[in-house]
Amino acid sequence: MTSTDSRSSARSSCPYLASDFTSQRLDLDPAYAQLRRTEPVSRVTMPHGGDAWLVTRYDDVRAALADPRLSRAAAVGKDVPRSSPLIQHPESLLSMDPPEHTRLRRLAAKAFTVRQVDAVRPRVQAIVDGLVDRLEETGAPADLAGGLAWPMGITVICETFGIPEEDRADFRSWTDRMMALTVTDPTEIQAARAGLDAYLRELIARRIAAPADDLLSRLVTAREGEDQLTEAELAIFAVDLLTAGHETTANQTGNFLFTLLSRPALWDSLVEDPELVPAAVEELLRVTPLATSVAPFSRIAVEDFEFGGELIRSGDAVVAQNDSANRDETVFERPEEIDFTRENNPHLAFGHGAHHCPAAPLARLELRVAISTLVRRLPGLRLAVPVDEVVWQRNRVMRGVKELPVKW
Repeated sequence: MTSTDSRSSARSSCPYLASDFTSQRLDLDPAYAQLRRTEPVSRVTMPHGGDAWLVTRYDDVRAALADPRLSRAAAVGKDVPRSSPLIQHPESLLSMDPPEHTRLRRLAAKAFTVRQVDAVRPRVQAIVDGLVDRLEETGAPADLAGGLAWPMGITVICETFGIPEEDRADFRSWTDRMMALTVTDPTEIQAARAGLDAYLRELIARRIAAPADDLLSRLVTAREGEDQLTEAELAIFAVDLLTAGHETTANQTGNFLFTLLSRPALWDSLVEDPELVPAAVEELLRVTPLATSVAPFSRIAVEDFEFGGELIRSGDAVVAQNDSANRDETVFERPEEIDFTRENNPHLAFGHGAHHCPAAPLARLELRVAISTLVRRLPGLRLAVPVDEVVWQRNRVMRGVKELPVKW
């Protein structure tokens, strides 16, 4: 075990993208590969809050995500080492530990099952078909980010939760401000969160008085014995699912399509064999980093213990880098290669342990429907601009194309 005091100065800055957060697009910083080989649990300086332990190997990342000695709740309200400027909000499913987290998730899971997601498949398909209809009517060149990825993500999650169409512009504005990576005044992010909270509390009150056929109503009525979610807990869960449910899926839809179209052989392989789409989605989930910086969520050690050959002291921050784990050569053969026929693909794109993404079934459904529909209806799809002219979002927590011009 390394005897170095974990509170000493960091050995390096955290592997991080260039200052504009766009120059490497979807590439993973090569520093992670070096760290996996030589220093899999390393002391680094985070963008905000100081130094943390960065975990980069697959087995260690899985272990860290499931270790009860590493607390998400202990980071609440504190200036802990982290990638976002905003100090962690206390009212979030992501900021809870078991047993509180377990109770909330168990109740919510009754309204967010694979069966429930399968029931919305026809509507997701209809939404995507309608968006592709518009693309065809307008003609090439068209923007797949603005014309498909974002409207699909927002429409699906808003319809799923029962958010009226006239309120969706406000919803997009709130979540857009919440996803900023740097801001002059952090209260801008807090104000956006407060606006979304207030809106959802009002919507929840309406659903309690008159339940409808939507996910929010199912959350309102979910019970386990005499236990059910309180109004405050409903708001917590709704904010987390709504924000993650459209931001992550919309960004990854655009990112996946960029990857496929910037490597035409990959796109053509799906045109030739559409049955590969589900496996392709899993492989793209593995190789496509979503966070602009290092993993966005820090965990705080609640006791001293040894981890990966290092002494982690109580109060130390630990950051598990899922994207690095997904490139671990000891788990994935030829990890840098995109292989749609990969048989063993236990990626960590949706996390692991208690905080595994509850919206994973819906995200998979949207990604599969979007890609399979385009493969079927626009098989000749190609980028309409050179790869290096694709416009990327700036200053965002999540990576994503801002515009994806295509032709067919």
